[in-house]
Amino acid sequence: MGAELYASRIVLNVLGVKDYGIYSVVGGVVVLFGFFNAAMTTATERFLAFDIGRNENEKLRNTFNATVIIHICIALLVLLLAETIGLWFVMNKLNVPEARMDAVFWVYQFSIFTFLVTVLQVPFNALIIAREEMNVYAMLSIAEVILKLFAVFLLTVVAFDKLTLYAGLLFLLATLIALCYRIYCLKNFEESKFKWFYDKEYFVSLISYSGWNLFGNIAVVAKGQGTNMLLNIFFGTVVNAAYGITMQVQGAVNTFVVSFQTAANPQIYKTFAQGDIAQMQKLMFQVSKFSYFVLFILVCPIIYNIDFILKWWLENPPVYASIFITLTLSNLLIETISQALITGALATGKIKWYQIVVGLTLCLNLPLNYIVFKFIPDPVMYIYVAILLSVVTLFLRLRFLKSMISLDVMRFFKDVLFPVISITAICGGLIYLLYYFNITSASFLELILVSALIVVLCLIVIVLVGLKKSEKAMIKSLITNRIKK
Repeated sequence: MGAELYASRIVLNVLGVKDYGIYSVVGGVVVLFGFFNAAMTTATERFLAFDIGRNENEKLRNTFNATVIIHICIALLVLLLAETIGLWFVMNKLNVPEARMDAVFWVYQFSIFTFLVTVLQVPFNALIIAREEMNVYAMLSIAEVILKLFAVFLLTVVAFDKLTLYAGLLFLLATLIALCYRIYCLKNFEESKFKWFYDKEYFVSLISYSGWNLFGNIAVVAKGQGTNMLLNIFFGTVVNAAYGITMQVQGAVNTFVVSFQTAANPQIYKTFAQGDIAQMQKLMFQVSKFSYFVLFILVCPIIYNIDFILKWWLENPPVYASIFITLTLSNLLIETISQALITGALATGKIKWYQIVVGLTLCLNLPLNYIVFKFIPDPVMYIYVAILLSVVTLFLRLRFLKSMISLDVMRFFKDVLFPVISITAICGGLIYLLYYFNITSASFLELILVSALIVVLCLIVIVLVGLKKSEKAMIKSLITNRIKK
C-alpha cells in the first residue's frame, strides 16, 4: 500500500494534474470493455475451487482448459471493440486538450494491450488462488509493486513524453508478472498444461454462469469508469485527476481487505461444494465482520488526517481529492460487508435473478449521476448516489441469500451488522472528541502519533464490543502460535 501511494505521488508530480487526469480517463475507456472479462473471472475462480473441493481432478483439468479458450475469445472480442468503438470515442468524444491527442492515442493503445495481458492471465491467477497458494500470490504481488516503483523512477530520468512512457512501462510490467504466474503454474500444477478441449454442454454451463454474472460486472464498470466518463464530460480532466487519486487510495486501502477475502473465497466455494452450508454461513459472517474491522482500523486515521496526508503526500493535491477520498472510503466500508455475501451467492451457481436484480440496481449509478449532475453541478454528488445504492444492494443480497442457502438473516444482523454499527458509533464519538479538542496533525511525527492513538482506540473498542468470546480466543491462539513460530 505504501509503495502504491508513493508511486501515485511521483506519477502525479511528473505527469502533472492534466496529464494524470488524461491517463485516468483514457485508461478507463479500456476498462469499460472489461465487463466480459470480469464476469468470466468470477466464473473461473468459482468452478476451479468447486472442482478442487470435490476432488474431481479430471474435471478440474477440463475446467482450466475451457477457461483458457474462453479468455482467448474474450481477448479477441475486447481487441475488436477497443480498436473500433473505443478508439472512435477516445479520439472524438473525450474532453482532452488538442495538443495531447498523439499521447492520448498511444496511452490508449498501451492500455489496450495491458488489459489483454490481464485477460489472458485470469485462468492462471484463479488457479493459484483456488489452490490457496497465497504465499506465491503475495510474493508476486510484492514483486509487481517493486517493479512499478522502478517504472516510476524511470519516468523521472528518461527524456521522453512522460504520459506515453508511463503507459508503455505498465504494459511491460504486466507482461513480466503474467509470465511469472504462468511459469509457476506450469511447473507446479499438472492441470495448467493446455490441451485442446471442447464439450458443448460444459462450455455452455461456464458461459451461462458468466452471462448472468455479466449484469453485476456491467454495474461495477458503470459505477467506476462510467462515472469517470461523466465527470470528464461535465467537469473536465482536473476532476478526473481527483477521481484518479481517489481510486488509487481506494485500491491501496482495499488491498488489506481484498487479500483477506481472496484467501477466504475458495473456502466458501469449497464448503458449499461439500454441502456444509452451516460452516459456509459461519465463514461468510466472520469474513464480513472481520473485513469491516480491518478496513475500519485503517480508514479512520486516514479520514481524520486526510487534509494533512494529501498535502504531505501530493504537495499540490487536485481539487475535490479530500472530499472524494473521505466519502469513497466511507462507501467502501459499506461495500466490504457485502463481499462475502456476493461470494456465497456466486457459490450456489443459481445467480440468474440475483444478478438481474442486484446488477440492475447498481447500474442505476450511471443514470442517477447523469440526472444529478444536470440539476446539481457538484461532482461530489456521485458518491452520495453510490452510498445510497450500496445500502440498498446489501439488503437485496440478504433477501436473495435467504432463499438461495437459507441464510439466517436475523443472525447476520446479530453477528455482523449490530457489532459493525456499534463499533462505528462508539469510535466515531471518540474520534469526534479528538477533533473537538483540536488534536490534529501539523507534522509527520504528529501524524504518526495521532494515527496510532486512533488505531489503539479502535482496537480497544473492537475487542471489547465487537468480538465474541470464541473469536477473542481464536485470535489469541493465532497470535500465540505465530509468536512461537
